[in-house]
Amino acid sequence: MLEVKPQPLPESARSDAQAGLSIAEAARRTGVSVHTLRYYERAGLVVTTVERTAGGRRRYHQLDLDWIVVCTKLRATGMPIKTIRRYAELVSAGRGNEQERLALMEAHRDEVIAKLAELQENLQIISHKIDVYRSRVAAGDADQLWAPTR
Repeated sequence: MLEVKPQPLPESARSDAQAGLSIAEAARRTGVSVHTLRYYERAGLVVTTVERTAGGRRRYHQLDLDWIVVCTKLRATGMPIKTIRRYAELVSAGRGNEQERLALMEAHRDEVIAKLAELQENLQIISHKIDVYRSRVAAGDADQLWAPTR
């Protein structure tokens, strides 16, 4: 079963994150851009309100970083923003909607599995073409390979 889990930060990084990180440091630690962090917040993809300093600067905590990693993994696997937003809403709402969360994750897993199968099929075709080219180059008759003519 495919499970999306954030990778824990080293203990020293975790203590910094608990104290609150700037947006630049949060971007560095999560591997996303400052622009992406702002977008995730505007788009309603975060599960908690990102804390702000008295001067209005964002301060990210470990929970924020962990959630951002989950969001990036979901996006990387093709989950639409609308679906991530719905998932964030469910998580933010707390207990009582676990069945809906489960259904959402199972549906996404099924989509990812289908995409992986399609990629495997495409990879097989590419590998076959490589084998053909290698054998023809080795045999010295690569010039006999098909080439379109007009």
